[in-house]
Amino acid sequence: MGSFVVEGPVQLSGNVEVSGAKNAALPILAAVPVVKGETILHNVPRLEDVFTMIQILE
Repeated sequence: MGSFVVEGPVQLSGNVEVSGAKNAALPILAAVPVVKGETILHNVPRLEDVFTMIQILE
């Protein structure tokens, strides 16, 4: 998996397209709490693991 390092007081914004697989959705959901503002995810698979993660985050 690739990574980016952001240094300094930089505000990021934009869109990222990833696959709709569970293996992609769970790490993205886990990162949502560190993002300021609203996060909208599309094409998230309707799987029990995903629903459980959403319940944990709520």
